[in-house]
Amino acid sequence: MAVLRPAGDFDRSYEQDMSLVRQKWQWGVLIAGLIVLFALPRLGNTYIVTTLNQIAYTVVALQGLNLLTGYTGQISLGQAAFMLVGGYAAGLGAKELGLPFYLSIPFAGLMAGLVGLIFGLPALRVKGFYLAMATLAAQFIIPWLTRQPKFERYMGGTNGFIEVPVITFLGHRFGELSDFVYISLVVMLITTVLTINVTRTRIGRAFVSVRDNDLAAELLGVNLFHYKLRAFFLAAFFAGIAGSLRAFSQRGVGTQFGYGLEESVLFLGMLVIGGLGTNLGPFLGAIFIILVEDLALWMGATLAETFPAQAAQLLTSFRPLFFGLALVLFLIFEPRGLTHRWRLLKASWRLRPFAR
Repeated sequence: MAVLRPAGDFDRSYEQDMSLVRQKWQWGVLIAGLIVLFALPRLGNTYIVTTLNQIAYTVVALQGLNLLTGYTGQISLGQAAFMLVGGYAAGLGAKELGLPFYLSIPFAGLMAGLVGLIFGLPALRVKGFYLAMATLAAQFIIPWLTRQPKFERYMGGTNGFIEVPVITFLGHRFGELSDFVYISLVVMLITTVLTINVTRTRIGRAFVSVRDNDLAAELLGVNLFHYKLRAFFLAAFFAGIAGSLRAFSQRGVGTQFGYGLEESVLFLGMLVIGGLGTNLGPFLGAIFIILVEDLALWMGATLAETFPAQAAQLLTSFRPLFFGLALVLFLIFEPRGLTHRWRLLKASWRLRPFAR
């Protein structure tokens, strides 16, 4: 969908054409939004802080998956496993190597990216359903390796859990989640700028060409294997960063915190609901699904108090039910996601009073 601009709004220079924020009022809205975002942890309660931190590292993971699935068209069911790799890499980097957190986070992304390269190797030979099955292997192999007794010192053995030290920066300890959430928000903003710029470069255009028609892209000189591996590396890299943020915020990493197939499927559902191949999709998808899951948990807990005999079933049944229902409804009525609906609303506003 073409970007609709008001009459008289046109580019006068290359810098103007490349700018992300074009108008002065947009700068004002952006600054006001950032002020509100960074004020929420101090003004809100525990629920707001916890949810904001969860949204931040989930968005980072979705941004990587969006580069792979949304822009390159390669399906992956192993994003949660790559997050687990990043969490272990961050924890071991801080404990065993003594890395500060600002080095542990990119170190975790790099380690997860290298693992993602290994599981991305089948991408040249297979695609679609078969590629999904190949990436599904990561979701079983990586958690299984973390529980092996021979790696007990580094990965917790059969328990599959290690503690992660508290972050200390400039003499301040980020032991409380209300303090650590600022690190998650800053990292999320950095990865947002990175992903937006990746999609506007030659690499991003090559990703889109591979997604739209890989045969035509190869005939035009695009190295399919090269760019598919790049997409897998970037997806796993961002997953590793998200995993490190999650590990530091939860003060530990292990399979009991999740990181299973259900979470990888949840990530794909978030992208579909938010909008595949869009920069806004990871934000809208993560916010929507996380809030819907919280609503499901609240409803289950409320009904469990009314019907104590079925409390166990009520506490666990609404979450998958709400997610599945939301995903089916979006696939039927809004397959392009919330981002497409947002674009239609903006276009209608800009075309007023002729909007339909």
